[in-house]
Amino acid sequence: MKKLGKCWYSYPALILFVLVFAGCTSTNDDSKEASLETPTASASTSNQQDEASEEKNLLDKSEDNPGSAAESEIAASNHSEETPADSSETEEPNQSSEETTTSEDSTDTYENKVDDPLTGYSAEEIEYARVWLQLGPNQQIDGLYVRHIPAGTPLEPDYFPVVSYPEDVVQLSGSRIVDGSVTYSSNGDGTINVYNVPLPGRWFGGSPAPPEGLDEDTMREDLEDIINNTEHVYVNPGNDEAVKKFIDLINK
Repeated sequence: MKKLGKCWYSYPALILFVLVFAGCTSTNDDSKEASLETPTASASTSNQQDEASEEKNLLDKSEDNPGSAAESEIAASNHSEETPADSSETEEPNQSSEETTTSEDSTDTYENKVDDPLTGYSAEEIEYARVWLQLGPNQQIDGLYVRHIPAGTPLEPDYFPVVSYPEDVVQLSGSRIVDGSVTYSSNGDGTINVYNVPLPGRWFGGSPAPPEGLDEDTMREDLEDIINNTEHVYVNPGNDEAVKKFIDLINK
């Protein structure tokens, strides 16, 4: 009976021991979980501290060596400049510009041809009219006559055929003697050589025959002087409407 009493009293002690052991086990598990979570949190905190430290170091380096940032920007700029542009993008605007310029030039050329009063006339006709407009003794003429004189033709063929033209010349005159004349050769560059000769039959001051006592040597000397002393003249373009008026009066 005494043994049963002793066993009965040992049951509470055993239960108390089991409860204490269970509590210790739960405490150990919680401490393990806390220990597992603690390294993760400390690692995250450590990484943040490292990143902050690296940023600070970079800032310190840039302050100590400001040229490095500028060098980085220059290198980036050089790289962007060296990158070639798309050839198709650069060529298309140029082609469009060229097409526009060509179209404008064609339009201007067409308008100039339409507005030019000398369109349709030959270069020779324009030259005759311009020469008379500039050098013709009388501008109020009824007609402009053109005579072509070949090289080798005597200046005065009737009485003193001793000196001849060294080149082809053109003689312009009006319909009347009073209109005068212009005798010249063209140089083809906008200039002419003017010969100071009268119209045929007007060599002797209006008289059909030379005066008595005029010998051949004297006349030769005068004619050679005309050949050797031509006047070099630049022909001005003049007013197109005035030039057209004389072209319309040409009788070849």
